[in-house]
Amino acid sequence: MSETRFDRLDAAKPMIECRGVHKHYGDYHALRGIDLTIRAGEFFSLLGPSGCGKTTLLRTIAGFEDISDGVILIDQKHMEEVPANKRPTNMVFQSYAIFPHLTVAQNVAFGLRRDPRGKAEKAALVEEALAMVGLRGFGNRAAHALSGGQRQRVALARALILKPKVLLLDEPLSALDRKMREQMQVELIKLQRQVGITFVLVTHDQEEALVMSDRIAVMFEGEIAQLDGPEALYARPANRRVADFIGVMNFLPARILAEAEGTVTVEAPGLGVVDLPARQVSRANPDDEGPSIGFRPETMTLVGANQTHSQPRETSATIDEVVYYGDMTYYDLRLDGAAAIDGRARPVRISMRNVFGRDVQEVGTRTRLAWSPGSLVLFR
Repeated sequence: MSETRFDRLDAAKPMIECRGVHKHYGDYHALRGIDLTIRAGEFFSLLGPSGCGKTTLLRTIAGFEDISDGVILIDQKHMEEVPANKRPTNMVFQSYAIFPHLTVAQNVAFGLRRDPRGKAEKAALVEEALAMVGLRGFGNRAAHALSGGQRQRVALARALILKPKVLLLDEPLSALDRKMREQMQVELIKLQRQVGITFVLVTHDQEEALVMSDRIAVMFEGEIAQLDGPEALYARPANRRVADFIGVMNFLPARILAEAEGTVTVEAPGLGVVDLPARQVSRANPDDEGPSIGFRPETMTLVGANQTHSQPRETSATIDEVVYYGDMTYYDLRLDGAAAIDGRARPVRISMRNVFGRDVQEVGTRTRLAWSPGSLVLFR
């Protein structure tokens, strides 16, 4: 069997290590004991809502912020006394910081202004960096005449020309429109694999992190709530807060009926009694009212009146709302028996891809919902 990218990353040496990292701003505790290892050649994302500490952590790695306690190592060397301009890192900022009065080539070459190499060698490095980001031949263009996507590429070229061991990306795509952002996501993935260095991305966009990353650290209030690969993070969130932040998840109140030999038997309104293995059990939030069952919108299937399905379970429901998005249709449904546990009928959201031959069902329609117990997560 051939070696995969993930096999190589698992065997890679640590590139960044954070050990017990704390950061205080007066009485405000921005980072709370961060323990984190990022591997060489990894595309790693720090994901979380505004104010969670992800940008602060990125800036401590870069050396722009001092830490209050703990240790940061880059390439197995302590960074305590190493200033930002001496660290083997470079950063692409959200604003790009492109100088409008300079040409593209002059912007890219800016980091080489103190480099002892000759003019011809520097020019060759600039051309190499521009080619790397798809801007070959743009060197003489005025920077102020570039589109948003082109300015982002110039910022990347300027950061990569110094050949850092780590490239730090502080929400670099947030200023782009959706179509350009999606295009640049794919191009950044290809670029990272081409240059082979460690990329660390800060983003609040869950979809962006899932698309681009080998691994993701989800942060809340200065702490890492879960560190995992995109698929594991999405399918098996460590707790309800992570599940609620990553994508869309439905939650129904649940009653735990029995536990035996790694299996939990639960009852959920509209779904009935289900046996769930331990791998499908996660933690609830401390302030939750009680256990709940969660499932993603795409894991359940609306079944037409004369259609068959291969799922082991089926539930009846009524369609409350229909939202058409072209490639997808979202349905809000009231499950039969949805108020069985706590007296409140919670609607659930289901997504269906609009493939050829599948009709969009209407509001008020009685329908069937096919599902598998393997799609459920119990939060307790």
